Amino acid sequence: MRLFNTLALVLLLVMPPARAQLTFGPSGQEGGPFRRQEWRVPSPDTGIAARALLFRPAGAGPFRLAVIAHASTQNLLRRAQMPQPEYRALAAFLVARGFAVLVPERLGHGGTGGRYVEDQGGCDEADYAHAGRTTAEEISLALAYLQKQDFIRADAAVVIGHSAGGWGALALANADPKAISAIVAFAPGRGGHANDEPGKICAPHTLLAAAAEFGRAARIPVTSLIAANDSYFAPAFSQKLADAFRSGSGKDDLRTLPAVGSEGHWMIETEAGVEAASGELARALNLPKPAATKKQ
Repeated sequence: MRLFNTLALVLLLVMPPARAQLTFGPSGQEGGPFRRQEWRVPSPDTGIAARALLFRPAGAGPFRLAVIAHASTQNLLRRAQMPQPEYRALAAFLVARGFAVLVPERLGHGGTGGRYVEDQGGCDEADYAHAGRTTAEEISLALAYLQKQDFIRADAAVVIGHSAGGWGALALANADPKAISAIVAFAPGRGGHANDEPGKICAPHTLLAAAAEFGRAARIPVTSLIAANDSYFAPAFSQKLADAFRSGSGKDDLRTLPAVGSEGHWMIETEAGVEAASGELARALNLPKPAATKKQ
């Protein structure tokens, strides 16, 4: 009975909500700090509109776009119960510098639901190239939709990925450099904490091979940022990953940041982590000094 109840809960969590008609765009009013607003954006499943949060400065724009790609997990129940990703401190940092910030929720996560299309498979035979390309497709669909809005510039967007989202951002480095000017990947990778063991990575050789594959097709410069106390992808392994990406034509400027909190892998989700990374973010994205932004 307990197993049945758990399975029933999982099905309810991953199934997308019923919709009379699929629509994209704003799904709520602006409110709170930085004009926070719920949106719906395209996903690889044409029957599901992915949930997203949009933040933007005051005024009509057009603004440069920053897309934040969230972390993930292979655990189905944890993934289905994930809260809507916000990255509030990072969004505030970017809005203060003139960006509109989109944080889309990918398929198979939280309220968006649907099939987990970026599944890497089992630990020993993990298909990291497939997972990265599929995540890149999800990022690209959301980004392209926003760039069609009249308050968003059609060029010079930036993509900031975290963990699995950072891995997808590496795969997206083959995109048009006019549409996306820079990519920043915080602790990029997949398969970390294999079997919930810190420091253990599923099939690391396969991850490195996929990074080299992404690097060979790359056209957009990447900056990878890793905290000194990241137990998912330690700085030494992250250096190997960046070297693999660079083994083709890819450009990946890896920077190690000071230890933040008890687990550096999650630094970018915190105010302290954003503060620690602010200098490298400003350098990587060639950011202006922050404008005075009033909370609304």
